[in-house]
Amino acid sequence: MQRPVSVSTSCVPNPDAALFDSFARAGVACAEISMPGRNYASFPYAECARWARDAGVAIRSFHLPFYTEETVDPAALDPAVRRRTAEIHRHYLEVAASMGARVAVVHACLEPVADADRAERLARAKESMAALAEAGAAADLTVCVENLPRSCLGNTSAELADIVAADPRLRVCFDTNHLLLESHADFLVRLGPLVATTHVSDYDFVNERHWLPGEGKIDWRALADGLDSIGYADAFNYELDFRGNPKTVARDRDLTAADIVLNAREIEARAPLTVHGAGGLPDLPLWP
Repeated sequence: MQRPVSVSTSCVPNPDAALFDSFARAGVACAEISMPGRNYASFPYAECARWARDAGVAIRSFHLPFYTEETVDPAALDPAVRRRTAEIHRHYLEVAASMGARVAVVHACLEPVADADRAERLARAKESMAALAEAGAAADLTVCVENLPRSCLGNTSAELADIVAADPRLRVCFDTNHLLLESHADFLVRLGPLVATTHVSDYDFVNERHWLPGEGKIDWRALADGLDSIGYADAFNYELDFRGNPKTVARDRDLTAADIVLNAREIEARAPLTVHGAGGLPDLPLWP
């Protein structure tokens, strides 16, 4: 199966028309709009939609803000924070729809989540996700809740299944480098039919790293087989840092859109993966 290749705008510090032109030349079919939380208010959405349109690259998905200078947390215990989060998310659903996106990716919580608060925060997250599914449907967008690492809500397939059960319209964004408590195979067995989009990158099984597939420890042949087994035919959406030496991995040069497309095709073909790095750096921080 050859899935369309998508790339997140979070891969580069400042997306521009040249980025989308490079996507088109390399064979990247679509993109996800995503950025650091502090940049959401100033991002040139209308211009970006034009850059993509002129290049012939579809805006397929939009990552809703998950941290900003004003706290964004759908699972906050403070109802005022949840109301503010809902307002922010509804606004960006409208922005996403205006850009032509059909998928909105969301985090169910802000971390950390204390054990003593987990049950209540899970209940609040489910309420928020159900309301977001309703708002997404009104904007003709499918809301996909992302699996998250560490103490976050949705850090296992069982918990994420509970969250998306809050509304039958909710779906799952499968982030390949966020699973720290179970295998990719087990995750897909439980949630496979609900996976509607992906975040593709590699890691060391210790923490999220957002490396190019082949730089970490994922068995990509097995993962490609797993995606085939659930019938997933939508975008292979890469979410990683293009820079030659990001904070967690050493490479001999910057990555390009052509590298991403080659990587995707090698995965689909179950071929050895071409990489440009020496693996993880000492004293790894989180990404980014």
